[in-house]
Amino acid sequence: MIVLAFILSIVLLLITTLHVYWGIGGIWPGSDAASCARAVVGFRGVDEMPAPFASFAVAACLGLATLWPMALEGMFATPFPKAGLAATALLIALVFLGRGIAGFTPWWRRLTPEQPFARFDVRYYSPLCLLIGLGFAVLALTEFPA
Repeated sequence: MIVLAFILSIVLLLITTLHVYWGIGGIWPGSDAASCARAVVGFRGVDEMPAPFASFAVAACLGLATLWPMALEGMFATPFPKAGLAATALLIALVFLGRGIAGFTPWWRRLTPEQPFARFDVRYYSPLCLLIGLGFAVLALTEFPA
Protein backbone atom coordinates (compact mmCIF):
# COMPACT_ATOMS: atom_id res chain seq x y z
CA MET A 1 0.00 0.00 0.00
CA ILE A 2 2.98 2.30 0.39
CA VAL A 3 3.40 2.40 -3.39
CA LEU A 4 -0.26 3.39 -3.83
CA ALA A 5 0.11 6.10 -1.18
CA PHE A 6 3.22 7.44 -2.90
CA ILE A 7 1.56 7.46 -6.34
CA LEU A 8 -1.54 9.24 -4.99
CA SER A 9 0.61 11.84 -3.26
CA ILE A 10 2.71 12.50 -6.38
CA VAL A 11 -0.36 12.84 -8.62
CA LEU A 12 -2.04 15.18 -6.13
CA LEU A 13 1.15 17.20 -5.75
CA LEU A 14 1.26 17.72 -9.52
CA ILE A 15 -2.38 18.81 -9.57
CA THR A 16 -1.74 21.11 -6.59
CA THR A 17 1.19 22.65 -8.45
CA LEU A 18 -1.02 23.28 -11.49
CA HIS A 19 -3.57 25.13 -9.35
CA VAL A 20 -0.84 27.29 -7.81
CA TYR A 21 0.47 27.98 -11.34
CA TRP A 22 -3.01 29.08 -12.44
CA GLY A 23 -3.35 31.17 -9.28
CA ILE A 24 -0.24 33.14 -10.15
CA GLY A 25 -1.51 33.75 -13.68
CA GLY A 26 -0.34 30.73 -15.64
CA ILE A 27 -2.22 30.04 -18.88
CA TRP A 28 -1.20 26.50 -19.83
CA PRO A 29 -2.80 24.50 -21.45
CA GLY A 30 -4.18 27.55 -23.25
CA SER A 31 -2.47 30.34 -25.12
CA ASP A 32 -4.16 33.11 -23.12
CA ALA A 33 -6.44 33.38 -20.07
CA ALA A 34 -9.63 32.81 -22.09
CA SER A 35 -8.39 29.68 -23.84
CA CYS A 36 -6.99 28.36 -20.56
CA ALA A 37 -10.36 28.90 -18.87
CA ARG A 38 -12.13 27.06 -21.69
CA ALA A 39 -9.68 24.16 -21.23
CA VAL A 40 -9.65 23.85 -17.43
CA VAL A 41 -12.85 25.51 -16.15
CA GLY A 42 -15.31 24.78 -18.93
CA PHE A 43 -18.43 26.51 -17.59
CA ARG A 44 -20.77 27.91 -20.22
CA GLY A 45 -19.47 31.23 -21.54
CA VAL A 46 -16.30 31.27 -19.44
CA ASP A 47 -13.76 33.71 -20.81
CA GLU A 48 -11.40 34.22 -17.88
CA MET A 49 -9.76 32.15 -15.21
CA PRO A 50 -11.21 32.17 -11.69
CA ALA A 51 -9.79 34.63 -9.18
CA PRO A 52 -6.38 33.68 -7.79
CA PHE A 53 -7.98 33.10 -4.39
CA ALA A 54 -10.12 30.30 -5.87
CA SER A 55 -7.09 28.58 -7.41
CA PHE A 56 -5.13 28.92 -4.18
CA ALA A 57 -8.07 27.59 -2.13
CA VAL A 58 -8.29 24.50 -4.35
CA ALA A 59 -4.50 24.14 -4.15
CA ALA A 60 -4.65 24.29 -0.34
CA CYS A 61 -7.29 21.54 -0.22
CA LEU A 62 -5.35 19.42 -2.68
CA GLY A 63 -2.16 20.05 -0.72
CA LEU A 64 -3.77 18.64 2.41
CA ALA A 65 -5.08 15.67 0.43
CA THR A 66 -1.52 15.14 -0.86
CA LEU A 67 -0.34 14.50 2.69
CA TRP A 68 -3.16 12.13 3.65
CA PRO A 69 -1.99 8.91 1.93
CA MET A 70 1.49 9.31 3.42
CA ALA A 71 0.06 10.00 6.89
CA LEU A 72 -2.24 7.00 6.59
CA GLU A 73 0.75 4.79 5.79
CA GLY A 74 2.67 6.17 8.78
CA MET A 75 5.36 7.84 6.67
CA PHE A 76 5.47 10.80 9.06
CA ALA A 77 4.27 11.56 12.55
CA THR A 78 0.73 12.82 12.93
CA PRO A 79 -1.39 13.59 15.99
CA PHE A 80 -4.42 11.93 14.38
CA PRO A 81 -5.41 8.35 15.20
CA LYS A 82 -5.27 5.80 12.38
CA ALA A 83 -9.07 5.38 12.44
CA GLY A 84 -9.53 9.13 11.98
CA LEU A 85 -7.07 9.20 9.09
CA ALA A 86 -8.84 6.26 7.45
CA ALA A 87 -12.29 7.82 7.93
CA THR A 88 -11.11 11.10 6.45
CA ALA A 89 -9.52 9.22 3.55
CA LEU A 90 -12.95 7.71 2.86
CA LEU A 91 -14.45 11.21 2.78
CA ILE A 92 -11.73 12.35 0.38
CA ALA A 93 -12.48 9.29 -1.74
CA LEU A 94 -16.15 10.24 -1.87
CA VAL A 95 -15.31 13.78 -3.02
CA PHE A 96 -13.12 12.52 -5.86
CA LEU A 97 -15.51 9.72 -6.81
CA GLY A 98 -18.38 12.20 -6.82
CA ARG A 99 -16.50 14.60 -9.09
CA GLY A 100 -15.47 11.75 -11.35
CA ILE A 101 -19.00 10.42 -11.69
CA ALA A 102 -20.44 13.91 -12.19
CA GLY A 103 -18.22 14.38 -15.22
CA PHE A 104 -20.16 11.69 -17.08
CA THR A 105 -23.64 13.03 -16.33
CA PRO A 106 -25.81 15.04 -18.71
CA TRP A 107 -26.25 17.67 -15.99
CA TRP A 108 -22.49 18.28 -15.81
CA ARG A 109 -22.18 18.30 -19.60
CA ARG A 110 -24.85 21.05 -19.78
CA LEU A 111 -23.05 23.00 -17.05
CA THR A 112 -19.59 22.66 -18.63
CA PRO A 113 -19.99 22.54 -22.42
CA GLU A 114 -16.98 24.65 -23.39
CA GLN A 115 -14.35 22.98 -25.55
CA PRO A 116 -11.77 21.69 -25.05
CA PHE A 117 -12.83 21.26 -21.38
CA ALA A 118 -15.75 18.95 -22.19
CA ARG A 119 -13.49 16.66 -24.22
CA PHE A 120 -10.63 16.78 -21.68
CA ASP A 121 -13.09 16.14 -18.85
CA VAL A 122 -14.43 12.92 -20.37
CA ARG A 123 -10.99 11.70 -21.43
CA TYR A 124 -8.77 12.83 -18.56
CA TYR A 125 -10.21 14.87 -15.68
CA SER A 126 -13.16 12.67 -14.67
CA PRO A 127 -11.33 9.33 -15.10
CA LEU A 128 -8.42 10.73 -13.06
CA CYS A 129 -10.82 11.79 -10.31
CA LEU A 130 -12.32 8.28 -10.32
CA LEU A 131 -8.86 6.71 -10.04
CA ILE A 132 -7.82 9.06 -7.23
CA GLY A 133 -11.08 8.37 -5.40
CA LEU A 134 -10.64 4.63 -5.85
CA GLY A 135 -7.05 4.88 -4.59
CA PHE A 136 -8.16 6.72 -1.45
CA ALA A 137 -10.96 4.19 -0.88
CA VAL A 138 -8.57 1.25 -1.19
CA LEU A 139 -6.07 2.85 1.18
CA ALA A 140 -8.74 3.75 3.70
CA LEU A 141 -10.37 0.34 3.69
CA THR A 142 -7.09 -1.54 3.99
CA GLU A 143 -5.81 0.72 6.73
CA PHE A 144 -8.99 0.87 8.80
CA PRO A 145 -8.22 -0.69 12.19
CA ALA A 146 -9.92 -4.04 12.70
